[in-house]
Amino acid sequence: MISNQIIKDILSESGYVKAISSEEEDDVVGCNPEGKYLVSFDPLDGSSNTDINSLIGTIFSIFHAPQWMEPNDPSAFLQPGTQMVAAGYVLYGPSTMLTLTTGRGTHIYTLDKTHGGFLLTKGNVQVPQDTSEFAINMSNQRHWEPAMQSYVADLLAGDTGPRGKNYNMRWVAAMVGDIHRLLCRGGLFAYPYDHRDPKKPGKLRLMYEANPMAFLMEQAGGMASSGDQRIMEIMPTDIHQRVPVIMGSANEVEACLGYHQQAQASE
Repeated sequence: MISNQIIKDILSESGYVKAISSEEEDDVVGCNPEGKYLVSFDPLDGSSNTDINSLIGTIFSIFHAPQWMEPNDPSAFLQPGTQMVAAGYVLYGPSTMLTLTTGRGTHIYTLDKTHGGFLLTKGNVQVPQDTSEFAINMSNQRHWEPAMQSYVADLLAGDTGPRGKNYNMRWVAAMVGDIHRLLCRGGLFAYPYDHRDPKKPGKLRLMYEANPMAFLMEQAGGMASSGDQRIMEIMPTDIHQRVPVIMGSANEVEACLGYHQQAQASE
């Protein structure tokens, strides 16, 4: 809540922002009626990791604000991810890093505390097309759809299974940490659909997590899907809408989606 308030105050005072939506706010918050942008954000992703001094971060996306909108009108935020003008995250780890895209590649910057600015440390990041790493919360396996269960079972079978190679599993329990690793060295990250609550088809929120990370991933040559469609083409129906997420190295995402397509064809 403290992180949310700090970010909300700074965006409101900037003059550039017409309204914000936050994972920690029930409704949108009006800022400057003359502002040109809408900002959606998860103020502290992986917040439970603060207790164990592990990775946490801030995720954000930026859209143009429609001229007709009132600052507190939530319908203005219901735009597909293809309309984003910028997205990124700040990772608070051994060093503070900003990963950003404005639609011209994905770039990583590192905070230089000597002058308080972010320096470009890795430009035009490219995610490897192939990988032998995946990140998923295995404790939910029994709740997944059969396609995802089959896919992960084949990964775990290693070089004796149909995929013909061994895989390692990594799980930070903060999306910013897992996605940062994928951008740096490839991999697949998934928080798939499960059957526990039909009203919540996924754990991650479209506007605050899935869309901005999908933009970064695609601009780095990766893929991002809900299992049924490209994440950035999903039309939001609610500012807190949840979606399944599968993203990362393009060839591995394609392989995972192949299991889903095969399951749909057999229905």
